[in-house]
Amino acid sequence: MAQEADFKCLRCGTITKLPYSPDAELQERACPKCKSNSMRRIKEQKEARAAK
Repeated sequence: MAQEADFKCLRCGTITKLPYSPDAELQERACPKCKSNSMRRIKEQKEARAAK
């Protein structure tokens, strides 16, 4: 089941919500503002600490 997560464009800094599924393979996402494909998910603080 897809859920939404915050993504940030590494090129222009736009932050937007996009569909996200933790079980899915990597997906290429385009920034709605500059169309760059350098979108990265913003991890939650708690989730980021657990990944370290």
